[in-house]
Formats: sequence, structure tokens, C-alpha cells
Amino acid sequence: MYKIKLYNNIAQKGLDRFNDQFEVGTDVEAEDAIIVRSANLHDLDYKDTLKAIARAGAGVNNIDLDACTQRGIVVFNTPGANSNAVKELVFAGLLLASRDIYHGIEWCKTQADNDNLAKDVEKQKKKYAGNEITGKTLGVVGLGAIGIQVANLALRFGMQVEGYDPYISVDNAWSMSRWVNHVKDEKELFSTADYITLHLPLMDSTKNTINKDTLALMKDGVKILNFARGGLVNDEDMLEALNSGKVAVYVTDFPSPLLASHPNVVPIPHLGASTDESEENCAIKAADEVMEYLMNGNIINSVNMPNASAPFSGSYRICVMHDNKPKMISQITDCLAQEDANIENLLNKSKKEIAYTILDLDHKASKESIEKMKKISGVHRVEVYEK
Repeated sequence: MYKIKLYNNIAQKGLDRFNDQFEVGTDVEAEDAIIVRSANLHDLDYKDTLKAIARAGAGVNNIDLDACTQRGIVVFNTPGANSNAVKELVFAGLLLASRDIYHGIEWCKTQADNDNLAKDVEKQKKKYAGNEITGKTLGVVGLGAIGIQVANLALRFGMQVEGYDPYISVDNAWSMSRWVNHVKDEKELFSTADYITLHLPLMDSTKNTINKDTLALMKDGVKILNFARGGLVNDEDMLEALNSGKVAVYVTDFPSPLLASHPNVVPIPHLGASTDESEENCAIKAADEVMEYLMNGNIINSVNMPNASAPFSGSYRICVMHDNKPKMISQITDCLAQEDANIENLLNKSKKEIAYTILDLDHKASKESIEKMKKISGVHRVEVYEK
């Protein structure tokens, strides 16, 4: 029986994926895996039984990745599962930045007792006049699952689209329309875009991507959208740019006390992925990743371990998580030398300092051989699977 502990409310459609081989709940103990949304797991007391954590969403800032890696715990996320929800909200933000709908609605709500509202509307609407987005240039910073969808959809609105991502994956590159201009220098994008939308993960290298220096490169009156992470924008520098008119509108899904009340800020209460469909998609994907790892040893969509997946071709499988250094595979296979076991399939993948090896055998290895593997210097975890 596999034990799955839940943090936060996880959509039932995801939980329905688990069969009777799994015990799932918030009060599960000695868990094999955790499924979490936004709960902070940095101070988690990791159980020796814990093998995997699946984040039902894209960001994993609430998980201590270094600690998990050292303990041999695979951390999964669900890239793309919420991309449609975020894409749609980005376009709502794009239109809010273009037409001053936000303040126009605010004004209308103050006129409930105005019997002359029909005439006053005609006078007042000039204050909320905006511009069309057709023909304008949208700069998309970050061409992952969401950024690609935003870029492609913007073309349908008649926009000129520039995209910047030095680490774009092959799959995402294939998904991007050939009409998106893929620029190689973000300075070029910052200097030419009428609108800039951020779709980056928050890391040390991306923190404060929008700051005094990058803002200085932009057109006067630029409109900026942030539906990725709050830390990508330096709030103090943004406030100065808003006050000077350098930035005409800032639409953010991550309101901060410093900017929330500014007249040229459209603050949204982190609604990007908050749709029923998105939460269900994320839960389903997280559940499937956990099941595939616990039952077959395959790693799909991990953020701290190499992705390694192969058909279960033998009768038995051994999966070894180990340091990425020379002679590790030979040491692992040497443990099976006395078994007279045929290795029918071997897959080794690495990610920075960590590696993962899958060995499919024609018969079960002895407990002695498995214990010998576990004692190899640099081995973090050994798991055995039986078809």
C-alpha cells in the first residue's frame, strides 16, 4: 500500500486517479509521497519513507529543493497544466492596460444615485479613452509553456510579437509560431516593445528583472504585465517609473503594499491559475507523476532530478539515485555480478551533480546485492520494482 499525504485542497479529479493500492489523505503518516499546492514545506520534517513531492502547479518556491535532493526525494511540478488559465488572464490584463476599463468601472459604481448618468457617461468617457492593441509590439520575456501561448495568441490579435528566452526548449521552439520574432538580447526587446509581459521562473538570476536599469531602456509610456512571480519586479523602481510616467500601467497578479493603491497599477489577487479547470489539470498531472514514480521508478517533470523514463521491459527493475561522477554505473552493475542476472535495459540520466540509473533485470536481485548498492559512496537511494 502506497501512502500519499495531501497538503492544501487537491482537486478530486486528481485524487480519483489513485487506485486501491494507494492510501490518500491529509492525516496519512509515514507517507511515500506528498502532493501540495501552496503550503510552505521548507520546515518540513522529512520522513525516511518520503520518496517524492509533487507540486500541483509550476512554481516550487515553497519546497526546499536542496534538502530534497540530498535526501533522494524527487520533486515534481506540473508544467503546462495551468498555462491556458494564465494565458487567458494575461490577455484580460493586456486589455485592461490598453483601455482604462478598470477606472471606468470604478467611476460608474459611484454613480448609482445619478439620474443624469446617461449624459454624464458621454462626458466622462474621455478620461478613460485608451488605445487598441492591434499593430502594437508585445515583448514576451520567457518562452515556456505560458509564454509561448501568450506569444502565439497575440499574433491573432494583430500584434507584433518579440520573444526572449536564451534557454528555450526544443519542444517549446517547435510550438512557437514562426511569426514570433525570437530576439537574442533582452535589451532589444525592452527598447522596442509597447507592452512587456513576464513569464519567467523566480531565481537568483531573474530576481528584479525589471529594475531601474532595464526600465531606462524602455519606451516612455510602456505597459508592463507580471503574471509570473512578484520578485521579478523591483517595486521601488517600479513606483518611481509609474510616478514619472515612464511606465503608463503596471498590471500584476502579485499586489504589494507599496504599489496596490497606485492609480496606474491594476492589482489582481493572484488569480492566474485559479480556475476549476486549471486546478483539476494540475491535480491530475501531479497524481500521474507520483504514481508513475512510485510504481515504475520513472521520473517525469522533475525540477531537482534528471527526467528518466523507460518502458518496464524486464520482470524486475532497480532504480538508483546517485552522484553524477565517474565509475558510478560500473560500481552499481558490479553489485549484480554474482547474481547471474541479465540487465535487459539500462538508462542513465544526469542533471548537474545528481544522476539516476534505471536497470531492468530478467530476475530479482538478492537483498545482499541491493544492500551492497546502498553502501556505495555517492548513492542517495535505491528502489526495487517488480512487475
